Amino acid sequence: MVATKTVTVDIHHLTRVEGHGNIVVDVQNGELTQCELQIVETPRFFEAMLRGRPYEESSHITSRICGICAVGHATTSLRATEKALGIEPTEQTVLLRKLNFYGEILDSHILHAYLLVAPDLLGVGSVIPLAKSAPEVVLRALRMKKLAGDLCAAICGRHTHPIAMTVGGFTHFPTIEQLYELRERLERARPDVDATVELFQTLELPQFERDTEYIALRKSDEYSFIDGEIASTDGGTWAIEQYREITNEYLVPHSSAKHTANQRQSYMVGALARFNVNHDRLHPKAQAAADALGLKPVCTNPYMNTVAQVVEIVHSVEHAIELIDTLLEGGVAWEAPAPPSRLSGEGAGACEVPRGTLFHNYVIEDGLVVGANCIIPTGQNLANIEADMRALVPQILDRPREAIALALEMLVRAYDPCISCSTHLLDVTFI
Repeated sequence: MVATKTVTVDIHHLTRVEGHGNIVVDVQNGELTQCELQIVETPRFFEAMLRGRPYEESSHITSRICGICAVGHATTSLRATEKALGIEPTEQTVLLRKLNFYGEILDSHILHAYLLVAPDLLGVGSVIPLAKSAPEVVLRALRMKKLAGDLCAAICGRHTHPIAMTVGGFTHFPTIEQLYELRERLERARPDVDATVELFQTLELPQFERDTEYIALRKSDEYSFIDGEIASTDGGTWAIEQYREITNEYLVPHSSAKHTANQRQSYMVGALARFNVNHDRLHPKAQAAADALGLKPVCTNPYMNTVAQVVEIVHSVEHAIELIDTLLEGGVAWEAPAPPSRLSGEGAGACEVPRGTLFHNYVIEDGLVVGANCIIPTGQNLANIEADMRALVPQILDRPREAIALALEMLVRAYDPCISCSTHLLDVTFI
């Protein structure tokens, strides 16, 4: 029966993801003839917007690429600019940026795990009925999201589209009182974090395995979110400046976002990729959470990306507390941003934003941006999602059409795609 099955899945538009995308699958007499994740949003020309603008504006412009990972875009933009202009941030700036980054990781992962993925696993259609059937789950998520947003606001003025991070440093600094309060709130959040791990221990994720290449930034001494070298589970490391050798962007006819490929026809970035590359760098409590959740490297089930995000929630809370202790020990002093050593140059920056490795690359001449390139995590994941879909569909053809459609939706949602981020350019315009 399955061998001759004919089924069509045509989902316009996929729900509980950022942006607009369609899933189109066509099986004729048991043969998979079409399997696409169609990205249908109009391209957003942020690289073109940067041209001719003063370098100081780049992080503020590119933070508008996304309202969910605005801190990630701003930080990556700052690192690209600083490398281009020979700027060395102070230790205090580095610490504050890391702490700020944890706020965004927490905010985004909690949003995805609780409000976008959990409804599927708890048998409801969205967070709205979930608030009625499991109010304690939704309230827990909102408490943790509030803390994450307040953390970002204390460090960089506000969470969405940060205003206090600037080239070479900050224009605003948290008070000692704010840091003590944040530390206390992070400690009080530990029961909510523990409950998050316990919740996902009880939830049954789909069983599906497909071996692929996983790529993430790596450092020798920490679970890296800012800077590092590019590392692959297939072997090999690259300097951030070599990012084009890994990403290899290309166009596909059914998507306004480009696809990428490295040592295979596709690769995965994101929390699961970071775990597979950097699991030995996790905070001990996060490693314990991974063990409790049955997450072990190298994990090849893409649905487990959400579980890897839960592990990173534990890591982010614990390391944020340690970072605050370091800042309190040394004190937070007002300091002017580190100045540029030149006004012309080229630089590439990379950060591990919630959805994976983000690259910004700028050419600056006499203080003005003349060339820019941004390569987005979701764009890097698109080819891998389609490869997963092509492998999954034949395994679930014995299910009703509605069940096949749900499995595909859950697969795409597991990647936590930020579709609007991915639709940056239709062609390479880097100068």
